[in-house]
Amino acid sequence: MGNQLDRITHLNYSELPTGDPSGIEKDELRVGVAYFFSDEEEDLDDRGQSERYTVRDPSPSEIEGHILLNEIEFSAFSCQECIFSKLRGSQDLSVYPMQGLLTFCKPGDLLELIFICPTADHSLPPSPHWAVYIGQGQIIHLHRGEIRKDNVFEVGGGCMGRVVSSWYRYRPLTAELVLQNACGHLGLRSDEICWTNSESFAAWCRFGNREFKASGEVHSGNLQYFLKLHLEENNIHTMRFHSLEELIREKRNLDASGKLRVIKELSMMENKE
Repeated sequence: MGNQLDRITHLNYSELPTGDPSGIEKDELRVGVAYFFSDEEEDLDDRGQSERYTVRDPSPSEIEGHILLNEIEFSAFSCQECIFSKLRGSQDLSVYPMQGLLTFCKPGDLLELIFICPTADHSLPPSPHWAVYIGQGQIIHLHRGEIRKDNVFEVGGGCMGRVVSSWYRYRPLTAELVLQNACGHLGLRSDEICWTNSESFAAWCRFGNREFKASGEVHSGNLQYFLKLHLEENNIHTMRFHSLEELIREKRNLDASGKLRVIKELSMMENKE
């Protein structure tokens, strides 16, 4: 399979994006651009059994209350620059119960909440849910079409989680500005929101890059993004996109599908060629 570029996805926009980098678009700047909310993974109350995750062989770290998942690892590039890395060799990908996780969280950190425990409902669970930690057990996140503040135990009581602040390689804002970005958007709903998922919103709060917003960058033939799926040793599948938003949406879809299913589907595609 190798590092082939065998998938190109893109969206069409009738106008070039314009807007306020703060994330709240003024009416006079909305020139033919529709901002929309995607509920692809925001329904945290309808979680089911996750067959996409399996636990790796027991290790001493699991005795301490956290585990390693057998999940897809990713790296992403803008042209030649690495902008995202979720790789076991460079990050701690362990997940922790909420109580243990909060012992080393700091205000301004990004959290990823993952539901991995089985329930009576065998439907697929949502994609990992991202949130901005603001302290005292509170998070601000995009959930069900609203920017809201919640207690992390009420939202993710059945989840495990991890700090993902370092996964994106952009220069982070100060903690004060991260909190200001998050708190300044509390209460916004649906058509007022210009992020399509919880990850894009949380990442925008921390880094401020307009690329995280829906139609937040000009599509250019010179600007390309590459997402590498690190499936197994020496098995790397590469996908190409025209915007960061598209890349994030596809990465989240792959996360929701699960590693085994993705490997199977890619193998079937390869056999047809």
